[in-house]
Amino acid sequence: MATETTNDEEYDRAKAVKQFDESKIGVKGLVDSGITTIPRFFVHPPEVLAQLKPAPVTRPDLIPTIDLSGVDSPRRSLIVDQIRRASSSFGFFQIINHGVPLGVLDRTMASIKGFHEQATEIKARFYCRGIGPIGSGVSFMSNVDLYNSKAASWRDTLQIRLGPKIADYDQIPEICRNEVIEWDQEIKRLGEVLTELMCEGLGVGTRRLKEMTCLEGKVMVGHYYPNCPQPDLTVGLAYHTDPGVLTVVQQDHVGGLQVKYDGEWVDVKPVPGALVINIISNEEYKSAEHRVLANPFDEPRVSIAVFFNPGNRDDLYGPLPELISSEKPSLYRKFTLTDFMTRFFKKRVGWKINKLL
Repeated sequence: MATETTNDEEYDRAKAVKQFDESKIGVKGLVDSGITTIPRFFVHPPEVLAQLKPAPVTRPDLIPTIDLSGVDSPRRSLIVDQIRRASSSFGFFQIINHGVPLGVLDRTMASIKGFHEQATEIKARFYCRGIGPIGSGVSFMSNVDLYNSKAASWRDTLQIRLGPKIADYDQIPEICRNEVIEWDQEIKRLGEVLTELMCEGLGVGTRRLKEMTCLEGKVMVGHYYPNCPQPDLTVGLAYHTDPGVLTVVQQDHVGGLQVKYDGEWVDVKPVPGALVINIISNEEYKSAEHRVLANPFDEPRVSIAVFFNPGNRDDLYGPLPELISSEKPSLYRKFTLTDFMTRFFKKRVGWKINKLL
C-alpha cells in the first residue's frame, strides 16, 4: 500500500479505505509489513479516545461468573435466579461447567488463530463483504462496517454461517473445518440450555424462544486482534450492542473485552474454560454496550462469538406478549428480522439500536 499523506487537503479517506479493502491483507497484513504507525482511517475521534483512559478504580471481578453444574438438579432454581439477576443488572455474565469440553474450546480457538495466521494469499480467497459468495456462507474481512464507520477498528474477522443451514462443507476453510463443525454441535446444545434458563427467569414457557425459532439462525465470527503499534489511537472493536437474542463468546487469555456498567467501562476478565454470555429482552434483560480495546501486546488476541437469531427472517418479532402490561408497555415496535438486520448493518458499529426481543 502506498504511503498516505498527512495533509488534510490532499488526504482522500475513501480512496485509502478502498485501497486497503482491495488489498485483502487485513490488519494482520499491515502488521506483517512492519508498519510503526497506523493508517489514518483507523484513528478514532478525540471523544472516543478520551474514553480509553483507565477508570480510577478497576473492577475486574464485577461481571458475574455463574456455575452451570447441576443445571438439571435442584440447583436449577438457583442458576435461573443468578442468570436473571445478572442479565437484569449487567446484560453480561460468564459461565463455567457449561458442558463444552475444554478440548473442544482449545481446538476451536487454535484453528481460528491458525486461519488468521496463514499466508495472505490463502486467506484472500475468502475475502469479501457479507457472508461470502451466494450459498457459501463463509467470508473473511477486516471491519464489517469499514465503509460506513467514522474510523476503522484494529481487527480481522472470519465469518461462518451455522444456521439455519450451515455453510457448505467444502467452503469452510480446511484449517478450521472439523473444529467449526464440532463447535456448532456443542453450541447448539448450549444454546438450548441457556434459552430455557432465560425463559424460566422471565417467567415464560421454557421452550418459548425455541418455538420462535430463536436458536435456528446462527452466525459464528472468529476475530483476530494483532498487536497495534498505536493502541491509544484506535480500538479493536467499537462500542456497540449486539442485535440478536443470545451471544456466546469464547475469549482467550489476552483480555481487552469491556462492558459499560454504571457509566464506566469494566474489564471482562478472562476465566479459563469460561464462556461469556450476552442476552436481551424488552429491557427485562439488559442489552449492554461493550467494546474491545486495541491490543497493545505482542501476542495476538483471538475470540469467537456465535450470534443466535430467529430462523424465520420474514416473520414479525417484538417484545414477548407475556412481558407486556399497562405497567410495562412495549418499548419497541414489531419488525421482521430482515428489516432489522438491514438497518443494523447500515448503521455504524458504535450505534445502539432497538433490541430484538
